[in-house]
Amino acid sequence: MRPVPLLSLATAAPPHRIAQDEAKALSRDLFSGRKALFDRLQGVFDNAGIDQRNIVAPASWYGEDHGWQSRNALYLDSAEALFAEAAAKAIDAAGLQPGDIDGVVTASTTGIATPSLDARVGPGLGLRSNVRRVPLFGLGCAGGVSGLATAAGLASADPGSRWLFVTVETCSISIRLDTDDPAALVATALFGDGAAACVVGGAGEPGIATIRDSAEQQWPDTLGIMGWRVEDPGLAVVFDRAIPPFVTAELAAAIETMLAKFEVERGHIDRLCSHPGGAKVIEAIETALELAPGTLDLERQVLREHGNMSAPTVLFVLEALLARGLPPRTLLTAFGPGFTCAGLLLDRAA
Repeated sequence: MRPVPLLSLATAAPPHRIAQDEAKALSRDLFSGRKALFDRLQGVFDNAGIDQRNIVAPASWYGEDHGWQSRNALYLDSAEALFAEAAAKAIDAAGLQPGDIDGVVTASTTGIATPSLDARVGPGLGLRSNVRRVPLFGLGCAGGVSGLATAAGLASADPGSRWLFVTVETCSISIRLDTDDPAALVATALFGDGAAACVVGGAGEPGIATIRDSAEQQWPDTLGIMGWRVEDPGLAVVFDRAIPPFVTAELAAAIETMLAKFEVERGHIDRLCSHPGGAKVIEAIETALELAPGTLDLERQVLREHGNMSAPTVLFVLEALLARGLPPRTLLTAFGPGFTCAGLLLDRAA
């Protein structure tokens, strides 16, 4: 595709913040009916690499009974607010007005919105009535990279157009106490909520970086590794313990395939910017790509301060990398349901 300028990046987090030790104590109480499960897995709270997280509801909400309607109502209220905040900040940071935006790509997988979030928020935000809308669902943690790549591809195909990309995830709403599935307790130790937004494209704007290309790798027969199960009380997380070893075994070859498409050698990638799905996943990425332990320091920082927010998380890492100083060439990566690895090649602005 034609190179596309990344004009801005902004993030947003919900107002409720919970420390990891508080989350562990609360979970001990809430999982009291499944004490054996909690006792067996409580170490995940200590080993997750998380100090605190932002969540969309007060801690007391998570101890109450909630079905689909209640959970999705909270998703709509909180996702709309996060969408509006992140989008407004990104448009302003790009030096634009909402009416300058030609299209919106939205990635969100933690709730159902029909009409979609962009339709609900767009008029109040000031988007034009003829703005093009592309809502994406089902990308999970890969949505931050895949969604941004989609927006860049649309901007590239229509030179001069400006596209807003917004990803919002409210993972904590899916926390479940009515199951003996170990993945439910792992999710309680990992999940946070957040949003991120970018503006891409334009006519001659230099931008803060340049998006060069994108690619994805999907592995067959891996649908059960990561995702959601749709159940009566709400979404149930699918986390397979095979994720870190799978990343260790498969990531290097996937990256080489992407780089071959980009016609770039791995030695010409100055920094990997990855979705920090968890402490073990970060370690697996470093092992797979033969990076020195601790190389992915910003990934660990974002995980420590925000937890796993699914799709927006990698853009929180990119925000931190931009603040530090973007190297000449960066490869964004994120894993998601499929099982999928999404990649995006980013160059420092001239």
